[in-house]
Amino acid sequence: MSEKTKADPVVDPFAKPLPLKHPSYWITAVVAVVLLAGAAFVLATNESAKWDVFARYLFSPPIMEGLWVTIQLSVISQILALVIGCVLALLGESKNPTLRLFVTAYVGFFRGLPLLVLLLLIFNAALFIPQIGFGAFSWQTNDLITGFSAAIIGLSLHEGAFMTEIIRAGFLSVPKGQREAAQSIGMKPGMTMWTIVIPQAIRIILPPTGNQFIGLLKASSLVAVIGGGDLLTRAQQVYGANFQVIPLLFVVSFWYLVLVTIATIGQHFLEKKFSQEGGPSRKSVRSTSKVVAS
Repeated sequence: MSEKTKADPVVDPFAKPLPLKHPSYWITAVVAVVLLAGAAFVLATNESAKWDVFARYLFSPPIMEGLWVTIQLSVISQILALVIGCVLALLGESKNPTLRLFVTAYVGFFRGLPLLVLLLLIFNAALFIPQIGFGAFSWQTNDLITGFSAAIIGLSLHEGAFMTEIIRAGFLSVPKGQREAAQSIGMKPGMTMWTIVIPQAIRIILPPTGNQFIGLLKASSLVAVIGGGDLLTRAQQVYGANFQVIPLLFVVSFWYLVLVTIATIGQHFLEKKFSQEGGPSRKSVRSTSKVVAS
């Protein structure tokens, strides 16, 4: 009587192989933890950090006022930049070569000019344009161009050039055949843009727009050179009086990190909302298709 042989184990050819735990992973993790712990220890024990001064000024009125101005500068400038970007992107779609040339010149000029130089030019506009207006309807430029208004104008114009390119790229991402199909059934260009192109382009436009806003939050610190009243300006005024430079710069760094973190989380949820199955863009396209079919 022959012995029964055991059956060979069945191997699933589609099974995913278990990842190999390479020793370098653990070494890298240990090194990272050691470096972070060392950096935290140096910051915590360094006498120049003066964490008691940091805690005293973290929620102080001057810092809170500067933080609010920074938020205002960033939000208002981003909204105006979106308006500029939408208008110029639409003008760039025009068949008029003069309009397209204007858009190209605007984008090339404000993308090529450093933001700091632009802010200084606008803030000192009174040196070459003393008055704004005509005749009795004119005002002194110095009365209109303050540190805050110069910051809004400079940030909006600079950001608007980048938003123009971002929105234009979103429009180009929509297949040209969809526009031609909409126009072939009698839809006007404006309706085609609003119901077909924009709902689909918004998911392409949103991620880089979020990145631009985060960049704008950080770039708003440049308005300190013109006394824009932002977070860094107020911190400079404080440490100019008490000479506590490092603790106040730590306070500024902390609040910028908080703002960027909040903006990043908001960007994540917006992208998730607009990219999920059956999101707003798909609903808009489906509703348009029903109208066309009827």
